[in-house]
Amino acid sequence: MHARSIDSLALDSYQRAARVVLANHLITRTYPDRIALPLIRRWATELREDLAELFGYRLEVTETTARLFPVLDHLDGGRPARTVADRVFDRRRYAYLALALAALGRAGDQITLSELAEQVAAYAEQVDGLELAPDRAADRDAFVDAVGWLAARGAVALADGDAGGWAADPEAGEALYDIDRSVVFALFRPSRALQHLHSVEGLLGDETTASDTRSPAAALAARRVRRALVELPVVYAEDLEPADRTLLAQEKLVAEVELLTGLQAERRAEGVALIDSSGRLSDIRFPSTGTLAQVALLLAGEIADLVLDIDNPVERRPRPERPLTDLVEQLDSAIPRKTVFAPLSDPVDIFGTHEDIDETVEQPEILEHPFVESSWIRETVRALTDRYGATFAAQWQADVPGLTAEVVSLLERLRLVEVMDGGLLILPALARYRGAVVTVRTRAETELFVAPTDVGDP
Repeated sequence: MHARSIDSLALDSYQRAARVVLANHLITRTYPDRIALPLIRRWATELREDLAELFGYRLEVTETTARLFPVLDHLDGGRPARTVADRVFDRRRYAYLALALAALGRAGDQITLSELAEQVAAYAEQVDGLELAPDRAADRDAFVDAVGWLAARGAVALADGDAGGWAADPEAGEALYDIDRSVVFALFRPSRALQHLHSVEGLLGDETTASDTRSPAAALAARRVRRALVELPVVYAEDLEPADRTLLAQEKLVAEVELLTGLQAERRAEGVALIDSSGRLSDIRFPSTGTLAQVALLLAGEIADLVLDIDNPVERRPRPERPLTDLVEQLDSAIPRKTVFAPLSDPVDIFGTHEDIDETVEQPEILEHPFVESSWIRETVRALTDRYGATFAAQWQADVPGLTAEVVSLLERLRLVEVMDGGLLILPALARYRGAVVTVRTRAETELFVAPTDVGDP
């Protein structure tokens, strides 16, 4: 591992580079900022070898891009694409994004927004249930969101005009974009030809060769655990297979990830979490500013107080088994069967074999977690709104149900709760936020009332 041999004065720079590439997967001359690519290029050789050894990831670095190809151990619906305004992409936006990439791959150096829309509309006609009608405002807005996602990553750059003007009135507005072909090429690089897939699971488990002195299966298991540490907010031992659970408890394995990322691991009996005070690895900062994050922290504190009240114990339930079949079936149902060539769709063993891993570890007892009913959650958010609502963003002051849903979604993405029918299971990491102290800043009277200016005698 190269991080062990890097001079202590340069180690911080290397760790920052590792965090940037793990957090973004695609780095361009402008994304996520203008200093990221030079930083990655400086440490390209060391990063390439360390990422392959520790995680089985492949890193490709050119003069204009750096692209990390991660290995997915499972499907994760918790990291959706988002618009510039931080709205989650819907199916239409994803479809426009994919078709826009296809069109840009065949375009020249520049393209107007209307030309790109025409090409995407033509492609959309070949997809059942999809249409891009320039005379429909909702379609134009969704298309501009997809183009904005590409622009944010440097695939296209606005040369002239205004996309908002075209979205408002395609007859009057127009925008011209420069195309960065290297970014377009780097963005879409599936591990297998999509027309040869009979299931989305065929995109999982693309391991690269890594120099590990242990047996192959043990090396695969170690990489799975390291990947979980950098990809999940919290790694709960109960979620892992017995062999992986044993590896998670090994100080050496966790220390390797700490050394690469520069983060500190917080260990508990229930699992391990990397604490990212730098903000360069996490896609969600928490605690943070903004109404949703602040209400989520307040709600977490209220839940912790409820759960820790020994005089009024709450109900406890085991976590339900969450097979991936629902998400797999949803994605697989969208595969056009006429393009599938099954003989080329070899199944991929995403977990490897465990023949040389000690499987004598006893299965742990089924754990139970506190369960809080949905009605209590709704009432508590309502009470928090009554108490602190004047400090909330205006859109949430009048939409408590929407606020509740977004806050619960945030806590679930952070793996602090798990949504169940009728309520929430409270997971152990939420206890980190018990006893949260709230300070509401109020304006001084001198800020509220401005003394009249002395303008002298009339």
